[in-house]
Amino acid sequence: MEGRARYNDVELAEFKQLIEEKLKLATREYDQLMDSLMNRGSNDVVDTSPTYKTLEEGSAVQSKEEMTNMAARQLKFIQGLQSALVRIDNKTYGICRVTGKLIPKERLRAVPHATTSIEGKMQEKKNKI
Repeated sequence: MEGRARYNDVELAEFKQLIEEKLKLATREYDQLMDSLMNRGSNDVVDTSPTYKTLEEGSAVQSKEEMTNMAARQLKFIQGLQSALVRIDNKTYGICRVTGKLIPKERLRAVPHATTSIEGKMQEKKNKI
């Protein structure tokens, strides 16, 4: 890995397959969250007693906020994966945007949308202080 400017086409194809699988799963999870947020096919408290209804509605609002946050995080993850696919097409995938060195394969397998190596992240933190 040391001294190479980029990953070769075979390695990029391997990462592309991994990212496409993760993207498919992430999109499915996002769609499920959005379905839940839109109350498609859900049970409601319309026919319950007023006291219980008030408590239940408060809980529903909190749940909806949590699901909205989860959906936002999932969408950000999807966008990161889509950006990674663009970098693969441009043959710039796996190059740390801070150091310019190759990000280790192990990191890319764990976090396929990563744009910085651990070393690059440490440099960023150091510069922020």
